[in-house]
Formats: sequence, C-alpha cells, structure tokens
Amino acid sequence: MNNTPRGNRLHIAIFGRRNAGKSSLINALTNQDIAVVSDYAGTTTDPVYKSMEILPIGPVVVIDTAGIDDIGPLGELRVEKSKEVLKKSDLVLLVIDAVEGITQYEEDLIEECSKRKLPVLTVINKIDQHQLSESEVEEYANKLYVPVTTVSALTGQGISDLKISIIRNAPKGWDDQSIIGDLLQPGDVVVLVVPIDLAAPKGRLILPQVQTIRDILDHDAISVVAKERELKQTIDNLVSKPKMVITDSQAFLKADADTPPDVLLTSFSILFARYKGDLESLVAGAKAIERLQPGDKVLIAEACSHHRVEDDIGTVKIPRWMRNYVGGELHFDWVSGTKFPENINDYKLVLHCGACMINRREMLSRIMQVRESGIPVVNYGVAIAQLHGILRRALSPFPHLVEILDQ
Repeated sequence: MNNTPRGNRLHIAIFGRRNAGKSSLINALTNQDIAVVSDYAGTTTDPVYKSMEILPIGPVVVIDTAGIDDIGPLGELRVEKSKEVLKKSDLVLLVIDAVEGITQYEEDLIEECSKRKLPVLTVINKIDQHQLSESEVEEYANKLYVPVTTVSALTGQGISDLKISIIRNAPKGWDDQSIIGDLLQPGDVVVLVVPIDLAAPKGRLILPQVQTIRDILDHDAISVVAKERELKQTIDNLVSKPKMVITDSQAFLKADADTPPDVLLTSFSILFARYKGDLESLVAGAKAIERLQPGDKVLIAEACSHHRVEDDIGTVKIPRWMRNYVGGELHFDWVSGTKFPENINDYKLVLHCGACMINRREMLSRIMQVRESGIPVVNYGVAIAQLHGILRRALSPFPHLVEILDQ
C-alpha cells in the first residue's frame, strides 16, 4: 500500500513502428534496463504495463506496445490489442525512426488520437544516426500538428527535454483530482463506515478506503473509522456532528438509519464514480433500474479479476437485490477485463464496478462505449442506493445531481 495505485498514475502509451526504438526509449526514460531490446523486429507482442517512477514527473504507468506496422494475421491482432490501449492512456508518445521518417502509419495513429482527444507527443528517435536540423524538426511538427522532440535512446541525448515535454503536454489536472477534499473545510470531521466481513482483506483496508482517508488528511480534515455496528455510538461520542458519513455500499441501510438527517451521507463507490468516471451519467443510468422487467438481461462488468467469496457483491448480493426490486427473475451475465461483449445491445442495463483499479480515462472510455450503444450504465454504489430506496440521501453531497432523478 506504500506504492501509488496504478489507477492514480499518469498512463503514458508508447507507439511506433517495429524497431523504432520504443523499448529503448523506456529504458532511457527510467535509466534502467526494464524493457527487452532487440534488433529483431516485433520483439514486443502484447502490450506490457510497467509501473515506475520517472523523475521529475513522478509515478507513471508506461505501456509498451507492438509495432503499428506489424503484419500477418497475428500481427493484425497485435495491432488491434495495441489500439485498445488508447482507451486507458493519458498521453501518447509516438516514436519515429529519424532515418526512416513519417509514413501513413504515424498519420493514421495521430488521426485516431485526435478523435479521442488524446494528446500526442512525437519523439524522433535515433538522432545519433541521423541528426535533424531545426528546419527538419519544424517540418515534422507542421506535418503532424503535434509537438515534436528529438532524442537518442542509445546515448541519452534529448531525454531531459523529453521529460519536460511530457510534463507540458500531460492532460491538465491529471494529478490534482480529489476524491472528497473539495467537499470539505479544514477541521471537518468525516466518519468512514468500514464493514469487516468475508470480503474484507485480512489485516488491511481496501484501496478506496485507504485513498479516501489519505485525501481527507491531505485537506486538513479529520477522519474517524468505525464498523457499521459502532456508527451510532461513534457519532454520539463526537463533540459535534460530523460533516459527512461515508459508508461501504453494503452497509447503506444501517448507515442511513444511524446517521442524523442533517448529516451528509454517501458511499465510497459514489465518491469513486465521480473521481474515476462520470457520476452524472451513472445517476441517469440508475433510472433504468426502475424500468427493468422480469426476464430482462443485465450485464455486470468488473474492471479486474479478483477472488470471489461466498457472498460476493457482484455475483450474489446485487443480483439478489435486483431480483427483489423487479419482483421476478433477471438474466445476468458477467464480464471481467477491458472488453465488453459484442452483443451488448441485448442488455437493458450495464452495471459497472467501482473502478478502483483503473484510471479515470479508461473508466470514462468504458462509460462512453456503453452509452454509444444506447444502453444505460450505472455503477455498484449508485445502483445499491437506488435498490435500497436511499439514492436521494446518498447524493446529498451533490444536490445538483438529485435533479436528474426528477427529470
């Protein structure tokens, strides 16, 4: 837990043709031999994710991809896998061999990134073999319409300038998002409700809880942690009422009953829906739960694979609550990982996890992908609050979103 979570790191994807020097560039950026380098074209096949520290940028995830000019049936599959990486990238480094120059491959990739509003930084590599004049660099920039930096991954020339360019071209605000801090004043007291059940990891809190506590402390507020059974006693023992109670979604009903009506109440999952995604879209998706009928199909999507316990939230509890809510049987399918099924239009609703292990861009991409199919999407926390009839209360920190429920 001392390491920055992957979802909070700047995601830098490195693209380029085979043997443009992508892996060598990673080694030069980190000053370590962590990527396999070979003269053989196509050494990198599937995307490789490397969490690392690039000073002075800080914690990042660098994604090494296959060559965008890979050929053959397997090569085409590798290119498609590489392009999937764009959905979760914050910044693309497009590596071009200084000797070979620009081809249609680079122009097509920049066009794809432009459609996604994804910033691109062109890196002209191998200037130790072919030094570019200022006019040639300017010609690259004018042709590609993106910033250009020249480097030699072999000698290290230009690497410091590249790091500066990465900082300048990274999306604004990628490192200053707040989970809860913007809702607090220094000295505010926040009570966190943390159930200890079968799903709780032994000896530690789960990632969203840890991150929320840290964000509270970073904003000079006070965090108090209690299990759901001790919530009422905890609030009663405080000198003054807390500003807010944040609960695990599974303890919503108990937290609602024990939290005074004039104290804000929400869940970790709802906070992370705002932090990682588009809370407004997910609240709008909650209205689709009201329209579900027995026999409808629901897709439950989780961003990562994890060990499922006997009373798992995604496979047991939520399906049970939803069947009770609609008064009949629903047909559930589950998917883990980065892709949705091709038959997504068969579903009346997509239910997504809290996205604690992925970054904001990937979550937004997943929401957009579902909505473009015309399917409403909601996350666990918003859905659970709706199923328990307390969504309005759970949105009390965000009164402008309550209006969506009345539309």
